[in-house]
Amino acid sequence: DSLRETLESRGVLGQLKARIRAEVFNALDDESEPRPTLSHENLLINELIREYLEFNKYRYTASVLTAESGQPEIPLDREFMANELKVVEDPSARSVPLLYGLLSHFLGGSEDRGGKRFLRGSASAAASTVTGT
Repeated sequence: DSLRETLESRGVLGQLKARIRAEVFNALDDESEPRPTLSHENLLINELIREYLEFNKYRYTASVLTAESGQPEIPLDREFMANELKVVEDPSARSVPLLYGLLSHFLGGSEDRGGKRFLRGSASAAASTVTGT
């Protein structure tokens, strides 16, 4: 119990559990079964999710997503993503994942500019991630 509490207080226990899950998944993943072709839409969706996961330090979850989906190991360029999604970002929006800006837009916080959505950073998203609330 003492070891568990120590690992938990250091924030290591959750990481170890996630790492074990990822390794079990990798061991059980059937490489002989071909994966379906990754569509353009799924490529963009997976990248939005990966950026969100990595921003929030869910690295093992992101690694499982990448392995399971067939997403390229190297993340897509953020500017490429913004262009594909037809969004223009305010400089403050670049400090948080695109998914936060899209959510903010659809909750009523952004306007259209020449057929492109204008994304602003979500101060509450960034603050809650930094403070852990």
